[in-house]
Amino acid sequence: MNVMIPAWRDGELTPVEKLQVHKEGLRHKAVSVFVTDGDRLLIQQRALSKYHTPGLWANTCCTHPHWGEDGATCAVRRLDEELGITGLTLSQRETLEYRADVGDGLVEHEVVEVFVAEAPIGMTIAPNPDEVNATRWVSIPDLAEEIGNGAEHFTPWIRIYMQDHRESIFGALSRV
Repeated sequence: MNVMIPAWRDGELTPVEKLQVHKEGLRHKAVSVFVTDGDRLLIQQRALSKYHTPGLWANTCCTHPHWGEDGATCAVRRLDEELGITGLTLSQRETLEYRADVGDGLVEHEVVEVFVAEAPIGMTIAPNPDEVNATRWVSIPDLAEEIGNGAEHFTPWIRIYMQDHRESIFGALSRV
């Protein structure tokens, strides 16, 4: 897992090994993607082999750009690597920051570029079992209700997105 990601150390953006970033709780760059189909959102259950938050439900795709990689390129890469999804037109919604304990002494302190894309008719999903345990479509209001009734089944970041950033990410879809 020697992936170097952009993280701030002593106020300077520098390449740091991904696991080390989480052990130290360093502020670092990240990407989150939300793929919608009308009023439904594609969510994924993280693979059980993930080193943090295994088996929890998350947004469509989330990751860290490699050192020197821009957010949009990273988002396209990870949609393909995690879910076998290609050819989407991504729209950047916002850049936000959060800090969350993800268990086992690990911390996500992310500066996240958020992207949204509409699924084309007939889009195929081919989850990589090393990354994704399951996928499903859920309406945004139903997802908010599910999180409210069982937050422990969801990653900290999707809980934060739905609680604090739902309107800015989904606009009118957040109220359907």
